Amino acid sequence: MTNTTDKLNSTDVPHIFHVIPSFAHGGVPILISILMNHFGSSARHSLLSTNGDYSCSSRLSQTINYTIPHIGDADKGNMLQRIYRYRKVIAEIRPDLLVTYHWGAMEWAMANSFKPLCRHFHMESGFGPDEAKGTNPKRNLFRRLALRNIEGIIVPSMTLRRICQQDWAFADDKIHYIPNGVNCDHYAAEPLKGIISGFSRQKDDVVIGTMTPLRPEKNLSRLITAFRDLRLSHPGKKFKLIIMGEGNERPLVEKLIADYGLKDQIFLPGHIDQPERALGWLDIYAISSDTEQMPTSLNQAMAASLPIVGTDVGDVKYMMHDQNKPFIAPAGDDLAFTKAMIALATDAGLRQKLGQMNKKHVKDRFDEADMFTAYENLWHIAK
Repeated sequence: MTNTTDKLNSTDVPHIFHVIPSFAHGGVPILISILMNHFGSSARHSLLSTNGDYSCSSRLSQTINYTIPHIGDADKGNMLQRIYRYRKVIAEIRPDLLVTYHWGAMEWAMANSFKPLCRHFHMESGFGPDEAKGTNPKRNLFRRLALRNIEGIIVPSMTLRRICQQDWAFADDKIHYIPNGVNCDHYAAEPLKGIISGFSRQKDDVVIGTMTPLRPEKNLSRLITAFRDLRLSHPGKKFKLIIMGEGNERPLVEKLIADYGLKDQIFLPGHIDQPERALGWLDIYAISSDTEQMPTSLNQAMAASLPIVGTDVGDVKYMMHDQNKPFIAPAGDDLAFTKAMIALATDAGLRQKLGQMNKKHVKDRFDEADMFTAYENLWHIAK
């Protein structure tokens, strides 16, 4: 898990210490991987996943300068003991910049809040099911205390920007809105045969798909149920559903698929490292979550010329081209979500029209180059 290239101990590039609750495949770890690969030899990294999952490191280039620090028993004991030990770890690593991610890294943020040992940015990109309908007041107080001396907080969505202002009382000049970007040319690639295990596209297939960790807040039961209803409403059509991702909800997802008798129509290939070579097999991209902020997968899907059916959570609807917005159902409205899916699945002309609009839209508004420039400026990385 440790990459020890010759430049790892170099002092002529900034040293960034990333602390994230999990580096499993998912939106933020994928974003971090994209950033690290882009920075290349212009930065070196210490990367700590607090749950010990580093599976997303498969996305990192072999030339990236990073190490996984050994923290011993720093995460043991009561909260005060942990914070004291975390501060010692930061002092030993001596980074130029600490970047903490999400609520799960907040104790590390607290450790650097007393006479900060280094520059510190916090990144927040979404919430688990416990804060899906609103932030937790006790957590909000802890966040304010732990983040009181940070240089800034980075958020990818306008929804989170409002939360930073209203719930966490951040001054406007400390809030940095950086929407997730995408390399549009990258996602124009032809799909790769065999990349989706068990799937083979047949003539007249209409393929719906999603890329997501299998977690409760993604509400995949909504997607699978809508797909079942689509098939029931059009029994003569050939529909397929592909769910790309892994997570602890897999047994429940498999059971629901079996209960509906859809094992031959729904594919669970697990995580796919090259989404740009898989999205081309789809006709529709679906997102059925109860909570999101700015899902990178939507930008990727739009860059791949796909129409979107989704739920109006976070910035999902805000991200869409105006003509795709009617297919973003109100949050919690399963019937509207199903109707939107049926409308797209049964109209090839509409799908093609929206897909082309989305491709231009994402290029105009969420190009990856703009995202890179924003991070380089904030983190003081010279490319």
